[in-house]
Amino acid sequence: MTVDDTANGPSHWVTAADVARRAGVSRSAVSRTFTPGASVSQETREKVMAAAEALGYRVNILARSMIQRQSNLVGIVVSGFASPFLPGILAPLVSELDRRGLAPLLMDARRADNVEESLRDLLSYRVAGAILTSGTPPIELAEEYSRLHVPVVMINRIGDFEGVDTVGSDNRRGGALAAECLLASGARRLAYVNRPTGTHSGRERGAGFCEAMALVGAAGVSFELIEADRPDYEGGVTAARRLLDRPANLRPDGVFCSTDELAFGLMDVARGAFGLTVPGDLAVVGFDDIPMARAGAYAMTTIRQDTTGLAQRAVARLVERMEAPSLPSRADVLPVTLVERRSHLLASAG
Repeated sequence: MTVDDTANGPSHWVTAADVARRAGVSRSAVSRTFTPGASVSQETREKVMAAAEALGYRVNILARSMIQRQSNLVGIVVSGFASPFLPGILAPLVSELDRRGLAPLLMDARRADNVEESLRDLLSYRVAGAILTSGTPPIELAEEYSRLHVPVVMINRIGDFEGVDTVGSDNRRGGALAAECLLASGARRLAYVNRPTGTHSGRERGAGFCEAMALVGAAGVSFELIEADRPDYEGGVTAARRLLDRPANLRPDGVFCSTDELAFGLMDVARGAFGLTVPGDLAVVGFDDIPMARAGAYAMTTIRQDTTGLAQRAVARLVERMEAPSLPSRADVLPVTLVERRSHLLASAG
């Protein structure tokens, strides 16, 4: 069976040689037809395109990359896929890469002891650049990519590496907005619950929260910082038990969580295990504004990141560095927004 004699489709991947035979042209003519800017006559182009359409031919991008030592692949490095924030940043990243003629190659670099293998896997595709997302992909990746002259942009990460750009939300301002919101609701015993991994974004949110509290300096206002034992919903559950399993006068009446997911776990335990109302007895503010935050069961007041803006700026910086590798490192900070729903309201404030 050949590519031409079956009604059920080709028996093997259609190659440029197959197209050349059908069109009656050379293999190089097929290559020039599918190479932007290459010289080829209109008659030859029409023959090649007709043959390609009939055979269902698609350009082998990986093979072209190997030959031309050029690639349109961009590595997107994540640290696991469990975070509900991840889809919100991946979707606009993929969209923006596609708009610029680039294709994403997703890589999970969750294990710090697997950095070298992950690096080899990504570089074997001759990626044109790499984007490290928020979370905790090992920072060694950015250092190594930079050393190998692979353009790198980091999202919501910190790093002082020559030739590496960073794009992030104003996490410190977000923490301050959360503190101001809780104080305005009437909360006086405040707490900040951070993820256990010590991410840059989590530390910045906590720093902004503490700075805002220190500026208030009002009598009768206190705050504490705790680290959850997990970065997810279950981490919020255990953090809630640590904070709320106390006499009523020692419990916080306002809690800021470094992610919405942590806040969901905390709210459910506050209601189910301690009989508190949210809103009402306990004010809660999250961070990220993931879709579940809008659900009626939570109606969560939270800090919204501009995920589309982060993605567009990250891709723009990457493309600029691909075109001019010697550019100095740049750091972009995008504003965040307080989204008020109901979870921050205290009954005493009314």
